[in-house]
Amino acid sequence: MQDLLKKTVLLLVVAASLALLVNHLSPHGIPLIGQWDTEVGVVTADTAAAAVWMDFEIPDPQTAKQVFDAASALFVDVRSQDLFDEGHIPGAVSLPLGSFESRLEAFAADVSPKQPIVTYCSGRLCQDSHTAAQLLMERGFENVVVFIDGLPGWIENGYPVATP
Repeated sequence: MQDLLKKTVLLLVVAASLALLVNHLSPHGIPLIGQWDTEVGVVTADTAAAAVWMDFEIPDPQTAKQVFDAASALFVDVRSQDLFDEGHIPGAVSLPLGSFESRLEAFAADVSPKQPIVTYCSGRLCQDSHTAAQLLMERGFENVVVFIDGLPGWIENGYPVATP
């Protein structure tokens, strides 16, 4: 009986070790360490990127509303067109991440690279606004920040929502 227990434990240790090794070597492996607390910020497995992004984030809906009220920034909704059509921050433009490349040329023709831009998506569980912000910065847009609470945070605070 003890021999069976030892073999079972050995088998479990070998299996777990192999699983961790494969996960580590895989380009699509599941991160074991990350930022999973929505109270802290956007949920992400990339803690190094999260630390960098903190400087480019609007951390709460009240600050986003102040930016909105100042009317100096363009809000960019990176959710799908269908979700945008259901409701969005007034004055926002739709630039869905899923069709980013095909829409970028038209967007860039209408928006100056110096225009302050606020990207947003579906809240702290959504990475799309960060991805879009990074892509916009890579394309030469100089002043891009991310509203991490997105439309859900906007709505929870009773701020206005527009529909086309």
